[in-house]
Amino acid sequence: MSTQSQIRRIGVPDIRARKGGEPIVSLTAYTAPMAGFLDPHVDFLLVGDSLGMVLYGFDSTLPVTLDMMIAHGAAVVRGSSRACIVVDLPFASYEASPETAYTAAARVLAETGCAAVKLEGGVAMAETIAFLVARGIPVMAHIGLTPQSSNAFGGFRVQGRDDARAQAIRDDARAVTEAGAFAVVIEGVPESLGREITEDIEIPTIGIGASPACDGQVLVTEDMVGLFGAFTPKFVKRYAELGTEVGDAAAAYASDVRARAFPASEHCFADTVPADG
Repeated sequence: MSTQSQIRRIGVPDIRARKGGEPIVSLTAYTAPMAGFLDPHVDFLLVGDSLGMVLYGFDSTLPVTLDMMIAHGAAVVRGSSRACIVVDLPFASYEASPETAYTAAARVLAETGCAAVKLEGGVAMAETIAFLVARGIPVMAHIGLTPQSSNAFGGFRVQGRDDARAQAIRDDARAVTEAGAFAVVIEGVPESLGREITEDIEIPTIGIGASPACDGQVLVTEDMVGLFGAFTPKFVKRYAELGTEVGDAAAAYASDVRARAFPASEHCFADTVPADG
């Protein structure tokens, strides 16, 4: 039996049981190598539709397709062995009806091997969440600043600063909880609102630009390590500047190429090419 097969993955019930306990650690991952690097250190890996901007260079998450999410979700599952894997349902794959959402979510679970899907929306998506959960599909909800709806909000802006919008987000949190979501991401809200919701609902809250009082936190890994420079949210703490290091490495390589500063091929491959190669 392989070492990987002996490792028990963290499951949806494990995440749900962490409400009010040890903080839940999460990062995004889109590829097998990155999943392998992050896997020992997180409780769940989120295959976010943010890959549209981070990997594909789109201006938003809207062009991301279900096939793209499935391909990257499967890669992350293959590259990890411990973390719970959650995959985003992309824009226009679930909003039309609960039945449409079920078709998309079932494909994601079946074709990636992930544990759960995530979808954006509160009160408006409560019926869909309940429909999926009743049919055995675990759902993580996402409220507050919902990037797929950013055009309606006037861009990536903090939500819930006025009383009416704050109450709407409270209602969203209660609705997804009662619909059966096992956890909820709260993005881009004032600290006091994130704290209040965390204290009020019975499922774990995962903050991103919300409150440190949330039951856990998630960040886009490329933001955290300096591999995405197009835009860095104010709430992101950079733990590394890998983009700069990659640029420096590329410059050093280019210098060596131009100086022809490489060993001859017979020295490079003598010990690595098979005898019949």
